[in-house]
Amino acid sequence: MRQALLMLLPSWQLNKNKTLEVTIKGFVIGATGSGTGKTTISLAILSYLADQGYKVAPFKVGPDFIDPGHHTKIAGKTSFNLDSWMLSRDYNTKIFKEKTIGSDIAVVEGVMGLFDGVDGLSEAGSTAQMAKWLDLPVVLIVSAKGKARSAAAIVQGFENFDKDLKIAGVIFSKTGSLRHYDYLKNAVEQSCRTKCLGFMPKNDSIVLPERHLGLVTSDELNINPKVLSTLSSMVRDHIDMEGLINCLDTFEPSWNREAAISRLSREQGPTIAVARDKAFCFYYQDNLDILKKFGASIVEFSPLKDDRLPPNIDGIYFGGGYPEVFAKELSQKINLFQEIKKNSVSGMPIYGECGGFMFLCNKLSGMDEIRKYPMSGCFDFNVQMSKRLRSLGYREITLKEDTIIGKKGDMLRGHEFHYSSLENPDSKISNVYHVTSRAGQDISLKGYQVSNTLGSYLHIHFGSNEGCAKHFVETCKGFKDKRNKDVIQNT
Repeated sequence: MRQALLMLLPSWQLNKNKTLEVTIKGFVIGATGSGTGKTTISLAILSYLADQGYKVAPFKVGPDFIDPGHHTKIAGKTSFNLDSWMLSRDYNTKIFKEKTIGSDIAVVEGVMGLFDGVDGLSEAGSTAQMAKWLDLPVVLIVSAKGKARSAAAIVQGFENFDKDLKIAGVIFSKTGSLRHYDYLKNAVEQSCRTKCLGFMPKNDSIVLPERHLGLVTSDELNINPKVLSTLSSMVRDHIDMEGLINCLDTFEPSWNREAAISRLSREQGPTIAVARDKAFCFYYQDNLDILKKFGASIVEFSPLKDDRLPPNIDGIYFGGGYPEVFAKELSQKINLFQEIKKNSVSGMPIYGECGGFMFLCNKLSGMDEIRKYPMSGCFDFNVQMSKRLRSLGYREITLKEDTIIGKKGDMLRGHEFHYSSLENPDSKISNVYHVTSRAGQDISLKGYQVSNTLGSYLHIHFGSNEGCAKHFVETCKGFKDKRNKDVIQNT
């Protein structure tokens, strides 16, 4: 099969201008709803293609951080988020075309049900909308649990619901046996146009561990090679990958011809320290890439392992993650806390979102919701964990004042998802965010800024307003220049 597939991927040839022309193939993995096994099948297909030696460009529809981490480890290539609410159509298609360069095939994992989006009346925010924006066909995942002929009615409904959407085939998940699949396949072939590509048998050994924000992250969980091997072999034995790839059209990736946009060179630009370890692992790769595009150098450090910040830095970025899971270990980093607080007081630009914001507060309760652990203390808040989801959803912010990530009136989009809350939110600390939901309703979410330290529960995407990333870089550059000037004056 591998030789047959190699003949299909990719198409490299010279065009009439004698320049190299590259075409590759791609598809979207959609589902009838959440809980169908979409992520498991996506990881299985990525594992299979990697085993066969293909260069795969993985993507994830929606704001999720966890699935892309697992994609990246399995495919060996960074997985990027695509999102039709946070990001424009042009931005999504640009990122997709750029990040498929050098790959053989693109695999896009969808979100929720295929047609589920921001409301019940339009395709906005849905996997289906993204598939049409990218001009890719959908592989539909249908749970076989408790179904036989009824599966045909489901497939028929999905293939007729939107005539502009291309469906490449259906894969049945949670199938009881080969005989069960035959029932499903015969029913679909009798009543539907959609091709049956195969099935994934029910197998409890491939279930991945979860916690309160979803699957355990790839930073903590190295999926057992035996599990990956099982996933790959299940695809090989039960799914017609050759038939799928054979039916796909090709597309051309777009070469990124943007030179360094900023006047700052990497030597002249600021150095931004990014907290990255098991406790702080929720970052959109685009955010870091955009900061680099505007002249920033990125250095990573681990609050869990390091006792000091990296030397000669001009700003700090604390992303989200699970500081509550590692609260005890983090609380012992007294020297690191003191250094962060000192930099905050001195005016260094420090940005923290969600878990990063929690780390910048005074105290944080652990997962037992009882014991409180000291944190870095840049904000005079205590954070209380809860077993209940506190907030979830897309958010749009308008800056009420000048901040380190933009000027008054600037707008950004992002996502909020957390199980904790502030014990003492009625603080004198200035709220610099006006926040609305995706439906335009006012939200109580706030953004707090003390000196040049900004924190909020919101995960922002700089792709929604690249000018804000540029402003953050320029603010860090301003801090660097002032510090260097002060050093010269004091010598």
